[in-house]
Amino acid sequence: MDTGGDVALLTAALIDLESVSGNERAVADAVEAALRAMAHLDVHRDGDAIVARTRLGRAERVILAGHLDTVPLPTTPGARGTVPSAWDGEVLYGRGATDMKGGVAVQLALAAALTDPHRDVTYVFYDHEEVEGSKSGLGRLFRNCPELLGGDFAILLEPTNGTVEGGCNGTTRFRVTTRGVAAHSARAWMGENAIHSAAEVLARLAAHEPATVDVDGLLYRESLNAVRITGGIAGNVIPDACEVEINYRFAPDKTVAQAEAYVLELMDGFEIVRTDGAPGARPGLNHPAAASFVEAVGAVPLPKYGWTDVARFSELGVPAVNFGPGDALLAHSDDEHVPAQAVRDCLAALKRWLSE
Repeated sequence: MDTGGDVALLTAALIDLESVSGNERAVADAVEAALRAMAHLDVHRDGDAIVARTRLGRAERVILAGHLDTVPLPTTPGARGTVPSAWDGEVLYGRGATDMKGGVAVQLALAAALTDPHRDVTYVFYDHEEVEGSKSGLGRLFRNCPELLGGDFAILLEPTNGTVEGGCNGTTRFRVTTRGVAAHSARAWMGENAIHSAAEVLARLAAHEPATVDVDGLLYRESLNAVRITGGIAGNVIPDACEVEINYRFAPDKTVAQAEAYVLELMDGFEIVRTDGAPGARPGLNHPAAASFVEAVGAVPLPKYGWTDVARFSELGVPAVNFGPGDALLAHSDDEHVPAQAVRDCLAALKRWLSE
């Protein structure tokens, strides 16, 4: 990989190394080899996660983090957001173009170019972001070598269209179970239909008005939705159980426990259990490094509605924001793509700020 050339071409080279979650080895090997060729960096590898750090003794340390994995390749015939990458003029198509190999390319280009930045920099590349949190390569780094992840401010290079997005919403999942009595469907009056009993669960969710919450000057939109429903064993059996899975995306003014209490109150009277939960992250824009970065970018910061790994840094007391090339609405899509200039502009903004 040419880390010193056009960062858009570097993005294409990274896309060409297919890295669906669980298959990050090839791209991790390429990233590690590129970083170990840079004499100004200390490099550490843990599985398919790599940490590279400057050691200049600056007064401030900034963390730039990005994940190496992607969601599975599209199966739709003719989809362009796949592997290998493809160009349409100055637009680059391919799996990970926005989420987030454009951001990873920016990290690598910065690592190569900034041998004497005004802030010490830690570059973090990690595996297994697009799957359940228990597999997260970043989580593994925090457990195995937390001393390498300390810093004053962190930037996650998730796609934000080149605008700073502060913090992120938290997320929780719940399973609501309704019970019934099984019977032959020809004699339905002998049973009790658990799927019908779930109608009230869905009615409460449909009637729920999601909040918009002001957190440190940014407006976070919440959402509470049924995302899956299962029940029944055969076409001639009245179902005796039904499960509704609920996902609550909550503003970062709440803890996971507070979010759980909110949903339990809404679903009062039903059998419900929380199956997963991750806290959000407050914007952190009042930190001096964050303020100077926002000023350098020059755009009004926005909230991050989805959950990102800024929350992991926030939990450790490191304020963090999202900033990267590409439109997040294109992530995981069949035609995932990024304009070449968007990747170049992101690189230029970070290079300018780290060289101030």
